[in-house]
Parts: sequence; structure tokens; C-alpha cells
Amino acid sequence: MFKVLDSRAFAVGAMLLAAFSAPVYAGKTLDAIKARGQLVCGVSSGVAGFSQADSKGNWSGLDVDVCKAIAASVLGDASKVKWVPLVSQQRFAALQSGEVDILSRNTSWTLSRDASLGLTFIGVTYYDGQGFMVPVKSKIKSAKQLKNATVCVQSGTTTEKNLSEFSRINKLSIKPVVFEKFDAANAAYFSGRCQAYTTDVSGLASIRNKEAKNPAEHVLLTELISKEPLSPAVRRGDEEFFTIAKWVVFGLIEAEEYGVTQANVDALQRDTQDPAIGRLLGTLEDTGKLLGLDKAWMARAIKATGNYGEIFERNVGPKSPLGLPRGSNKLWSQGGLMYAPPVR
Repeated sequence: MFKVLDSRAFAVGAMLLAAFSAPVYAGKTLDAIKARGQLVCGVSSGVAGFSQADSKGNWSGLDVDVCKAIAASVLGDASKVKWVPLVSQQRFAALQSGEVDILSRNTSWTLSRDASLGLTFIGVTYYDGQGFMVPVKSKIKSAKQLKNATVCVQSGTTTEKNLSEFSRINKLSIKPVVFEKFDAANAAYFSGRCQAYTTDVSGLASIRNKEAKNPAEHVLLTELISKEPLSPAVRRGDEEFFTIAKWVVFGLIEAEEYGVTQANVDALQRDTQDPAIGRLLGTLEDTGKLLGLDKAWMARAIKATGNYGEIFERNVGPKSPLGLPRGSNKLWSQGGLMYAPPVR
């Protein structure tokens, strides 16, 4: 009796093990990406440090690097990306309709967006918060000094609602001046039409650096009035591509934690005996087959963009034109919030 039960249990266990170790096929989105030979990535129409094009049409930024890393993983080439600039009001429809494969466009992860728009957020790539920019000459030191002030804000964003709630709660009677596009909001603020400008702090730093005649004449107030976890998103219903996209992001974070960089990835891929690094780079264990990819999927991503820390420093960090501190975006082991599930 016991021998029969033992043999049955063994057989069931073997079947389960085989099921969980079988390759996963990446679904219709990846099939379409491979067929066209391009990942179609929805980005902003120009936010310095996150996604912007130079005069030759070359895109750069933190959000851009996420798409480059995914393209390197699934297509073997980080340059095989079609960039689709989207204003705030277009971004979700573009993803829903299939115009883009992924939205990597400084977009806040909220319950209403997650639950009602037919999309899935893949993981936070930048922890942000909404703040205010004012002219230094205004001598405003706190957002609570903005009573009856005119404040430039973009429509179709969480920013507009947050401003209204902040004004109501603090009885400030702020007068929003609402614009559909960043360019119009920027022009209104720098022409003096608005006494303050509000959006995510990363966006304000970008606008100040890119648009101000003299950035030193404008200050970002220290208060944050919201949490704005920025995350790329994919269409709901293709769990296979969702899994690939989120694990590329997790892998970039893991790479920083393990000290795998753009400069040393080739040497580590060849020589490492560290089990965790070997799994990440596909040398000691093939994790790619679980995603429907080859074993070097993550090594290619790191070689294309560097790890998360390198991406941050290059695009938005203290030594970049934006000069943003790492802050909450430090690794969890350094007191920050960046924490990835293990690649294993």
C-alpha cells in the first residue's frame, strides 16, 4: 500500500516538475515583434532624461533605455525599435489599439489605470512625486504659499487631479491653467502667465534644464504632494510578453546589485562561477527557455544599456544635465526602494 502511494506521489511530482521546467512560448505580441523585426515603443514627445530625440532623430533617456534593453533581449539588437512619440491624451489609446507594443513614457502606476484601461504595469523604473517650480524672484519657499496663485498644469494626467485635491485640502484656491501639451504649458510658465508650474519633480527638472533661459532663476520646492511610481505598461491579455518585459526590468536591477555592468558583462559571461551571476547571464543556467528566449537574453540587455544604476546615472543622475539625486531610486540594499525578485 505504502509503496503504491509512494510511486504515485513520485510520478505526480515528476509531472509537475516537468510542467514547471518546460519552455514558455512568448505569445502573439512577441510573434508580431519578431515578424516585423522591431519593438514599437510609445514614448513622450520630449522629456529630457526620460525620452527625447536629438536633431538627428536619435532617442535617449531612461524610458528609452528600457525599450532598448527589451529589444536587445528579444531581437538581439537594441537599435531595432520604432519610436512613437505620444502626448498624455494619446498614450493609453495607442497601447490599447496595438499601435505600440509597450508604453515607456513617464506614466504613473495607479489603481484606476491598472484596473480599467486594459493594460498591465510591468514594474517601477523611477519613484517620483509631484512638486512645484517657481521663479526664484517670487521668494516662494513652500507650496502652501500659493494661495490664489495661477499654476500651469497638463491635462489628462494625475497631476491635474492632485493639484485640485491639494488646493482644496489646504484651502488655497489655486487657479489651474490647463494645457494639453507640455510645450504650451512650458511657454506659459516661462512667459510669466503662471506663477508656478506643477508636474512630477523629474519632469520639472527636465523642463528647467531644457527650456529655461537661465535654470538658476527657477527653483523646485521641496514638498511633494503625491506618490508617482513611474512604470512602463503593456497590453493586458498577453501574459507571456508581460513576463518578458518585467523580467528584463528586474534583470537590470539585479545586474546592479551583482555588480554586472556594461563594461564587464562579456568577461563575466565568459568566466563567472558565481551561481547568481551565471543564472542572470545564462552561462551556468538557462533561464531564457522559461521566457521563450535564448540563454543570453539578459546579457544582451545589459551590454546594450548597462545595469539600472548605469541607466539612472547616465540619464537623470547627479552628473547628468538633470542632476537628480538617486534618493528613493537607490537599491534596497543601499536604503532605497529598488528591489527585484531574484532571477532564478
